Amino acid sequence: MKNKLETVQNVGLPTHELVYRQLRELILFGEIAPGQAVTIQGITDRLAAGMTPVREAIRRLISEGALQFQGNRRVIVPILTSENLQELVFARQAIEPQLIILATRNATLDDFDALVSIDSGLDQAIQIGDLGAYLRHNYTFHQMLYGIANAPILAAIADGLWLRFGPSLRVVCGRVGTQSLVDQHKETLTAMRAGDAERAARAIREDVMQGMEQIRQVMPVSHR
Repeated sequence: MKNKLETVQNVGLPTHELVYRQLRELILFGEIAPGQAVTIQGITDRLAAGMTPVREAIRRLISEGALQFQGNRRVIVPILTSENLQELVFARQAIEPQLIILATRNATLDDFDALVSIDSGLDQAIQIGDLGAYLRHNYTFHQMLYGIANAPILAAIADGLWLRFGPSLRVVCGRVGTQSLVDQHKETLTAMRAGDAERAARAIREDVMQGMEQIRQVMPVSHR
C-alpha cells in the first residue's frame, strides 16, 4: 500500500512542498492534537519522508504559529489561550464576511454546484459520524469560498487562521459528536444565490461564531 507522500507525488510538486502540505494537514485536521509533543523523527517516520524536508516543513509551520519547538528534537501544537481565542474570533469576524461579500459578487452556477456538493458531503459525514470527513468538508467549503472571492491577501490570512484553531475543532467534534454540530452553510448559499451579499456575510459571521463558541465551551483553553 502506498503511503500518503507517494500518492500525492503524482502532482509533480517538489518533495519539500509535499512534506509541508502533509504535515500541515496533520495539524489542520487535529491528527496531531493540541498539547501533544511529537519528535522530529516520529514525523519523519509517519510521513515516510527525509529528515531535511521535514525540518524545513517544521520551520515553516513554526513561523506560521502552527507548531512550537519544545527542545530535545520535539515540537508541539500550541494549546489555545483564552486571549488567542478572542483574537481568532475578532480576526475571522473581520475577514470572512468580507470574503463572502466578494464571493457573492463573483460566484458562478458551477461554483454553486461545487459548494452544494461539498456541503452535501459534509451533511453525510455528520449523519454517519465520520469525523475526519466532516472536518475536511467543512474546511474545503470555506476554502472554496475564499477562492471565489478572488482576494488572495485576505484569503491567505483567513486560511492561515485555520492552522490556529483547526486542531481544537477535532477535539470539540470528538467530544460532542458530529450530529451536535451546526453551521450556516445553507443560509450562506441561499443568500449568495439571491445576490444578497450582506445577508450572506451575516450568515458566515454566525457560522464563525458558532464554531468558535463550541471551542470556547469544550476546550480547556489556558490563560497566559
